Amino acid sequence: MSDHEATTAPGAGDFVQDLTDQTDDFSRWYGEVVQKAQLADYAPVRGCMVIRPYGFAIWELMQAALDRRIKETGHQNAYFPLFIPEAFLAKEAEHVQGFAPQVAWVTQGGDERLQERLVVRPTSEAIICHMYSRWIDSHRDLPVLINQWANVVRWEKVTRMFLRTTEFLWQEGHTAHATAEEAEDETLRMLEVYRDFIETELAIPVIKGRKTDQEKFAGAVRTYAVEALMGDGKGLQAGTSHNLGQHFAKVFDITFQDADGARKHVWQTSWGVTTRLMGALVMVHGDDSGLKIPPRVAPVQAVVIPIYRKETERAAVLEAARQAASNLRSAGVRVYLDDRDQYTPGWKYNEHELRGVPLRLELGPRDVASRQVVAVRRDVRAKEAVAWDYLAVRVPQLLQEIQQDLFQRALDFRERSTRVAETLEQMELILGEHRGFVRAHWCGKTSCEDEAKARCSATIRCIPLDDHSGPGKCVVCGEPAETRVVFAKAY
Repeated sequence: MSDHEATTAPGAGDFVQDLTDQTDDFSRWYGEVVQKAQLADYAPVRGCMVIRPYGFAIWELMQAALDRRIKETGHQNAYFPLFIPEAFLAKEAEHVQGFAPQVAWVTQGGDERLQERLVVRPTSEAIICHMYSRWIDSHRDLPVLINQWANVVRWEKVTRMFLRTTEFLWQEGHTAHATAEEAEDETLRMLEVYRDFIETELAIPVIKGRKTDQEKFAGAVRTYAVEALMGDGKGLQAGTSHNLGQHFAKVFDITFQDADGARKHVWQTSWGVTTRLMGALVMVHGDDSGLKIPPRVAPVQAVVIPIYRKETERAAVLEAARQAASNLRSAGVRVYLDDRDQYTPGWKYNEHELRGVPLRLELGPRDVASRQVVAVRRDVRAKEAVAWDYLAVRVPQLLQEIQQDLFQRALDFRERSTRVAETLEQMELILGEHRGFVRAHWCGKTSCEDEAKARCSATIRCIPLDDHSGPGKCVVCGEPAETRVVFAKAY
């Protein structure tokens, strides 16, 4: 019997076996994985969550990767207040109407009732526009390219950890420009930043597109989004980028003097992604054993598990395991040596599978004698013996292969789950049997959008920017339509 065959004791994986199967109840599976993998837990306040250290470590890696991209495009980070005067939010009617049902109010400070209510930040356009009206005076002050990492509060009626919570973390960029063309370029540039970040770091394929007027951000001229498909066939809005035009600039009197001395209003954008991407990570890549974390955002990319049955084997195996871990750290791999004596190797296997560690490195007495480790991939469970001298080269290669394969499997799933409908009856049948994305022509009328939603419980996720299907007939009314849009049931 080899070192690796003798390690899984009965009951070692009970905490994994207790997971609900995805096919039985995807929603319940999701909640169990989030809690059992120690990503987050429920807070005492309804709709709020506690992000646990393991979950926050993933978020920090995501944050660092996106923050680098944001700064590379010329943006700077700043911070604006959590509390916003009611009068600021009320200045822009469409904006306040869009957020009114979700706003949390502060009415009292200490023992004193406030003369003016304060809004707990649901988004920061109002307070940032007020500041921009003070900071911007000349064309020389433009463009203003500012981002902030913050928390926001939206009083949601139905919540689910990471996907929709009363309080969540995000970044929100807010920019001001001299021309409409610059603002549109910025909006699309940041949409591409999101696509690159989500596909490269999170291994989640997305569709770039424009939102319908009914689905756009309150107060925006145009809203663009990146849309992803979850493992249960539901869509998820993974990030948004808004061209705000001059709406907020006129309301908050944000003007500049151009080179000819004329006074003009600025053109603005805002854009953001949130901790719901953590939920997407779980739902796109996870399986019945738990998480599969893409290596680029995995807090632990490789776990070294020493295996021994006799006390006389312990010292040599542990020393070899420590050396292997040290060599990998020197190669830039985020590695964890799991040398806990109170757990069996089999128990550890199951725990690290549940938590989605991309690569497991098993090391027993025979491996020490052969100067090798056995590498086991989390995504496909393939095993490979790796010589010690080659470890620092092969492990980074394996991690890159896992990253690429996770993306390809998610892309293949999306393609298999994307269908075409020519009539509303076809779309209703497709979404009733399969879920997934449905590409169908839409004439642009809100009435047709509403009827499709009522009949199929599906919304237009976006009007793809890369669609080349050409004109056709609206899936609802049969009238001419320029292009196909993406419908789906969604979170």
